[in-house]
Order: sequence, then C-alpha cells, then structure tokens
Amino acid sequence: VQLQAYGGGLVQTGGSLRLSCAASGRTFSRYTMGWFRQAPGKEREFVAAISWTGGITYYADSVKGRFTISRDNAKNTVYLQMNGQKPEDTAVYYCAADHYGTRPQSRYEYDYWGQGTQVTVSS
Repeated sequence: VQLQAYGGGLVQTGGSLRLSCAASGRTFSRYTMGWFRQAPGKEREFVAAISWTGGITYYADSVKGRFTISRDNAKNTVYLQMNGQKPEDTAVYYCAADHYGTRPQSRYEYDYWGQGTQVTVSS
C-alpha cells in the first residue's frame, strides 16, 4: 500500500483543516487506517483511527470532540477533519495503514506510512 497525505497548511487558532490520505496498491478497504502526528522534539503520537468498515473510530483524548476521522473506500481515501484547532496541534501529520487493527492506537502496529503533511496552528 502506498499512502499520500495532503491538505496541511497554516491555520489560526480555532480554525479548521481537512487532511486527506490517498491510498494505492493493495486492497485499501481491508486496512484499519490511522492518523498520527509528530511535533519537533517529540515522539510520534496517535491522533485517530478508523476500522476498515468505517464503523469504529478511535481518538486521542487531546482531539476528541474536535477532530473527525472518516473514510471513503470507493475512493481509497481517509480523511481527518480538524476543527477548533489549537497551537498544540502543530505537527507533521502522518497517515498509516494497519492490516490487523488489533491495537489501532499503537504506531508499532502499522505496516505502511505516508510521507507526512505539515499542520501549523498560529496563536
């Protein structure tokens, strides 16, 4: 699976962005998809994940109620709608694909990663 994340940019506090991750290669619809982020000097952290059917979603406490993950298996794309953004959301955001989906919050479970897209939230 090849993943291409895009949609990042500069946004003011309280603003919104929607990230997209386009997948190609093997059967996208069978993978749990996740979004992670990494700020300078910090470890990569879990943001959100969605089951292969789209019926189950997971969120980090820090983004719950503000971010929404969704997927369109017909378009081989997963999305991350980010609302009410805060300066602490500033990071490079990565999408990833996990074949088994047993621990979607763990970055070590993911088999494929996109290249990342920068999100900067100004105060």
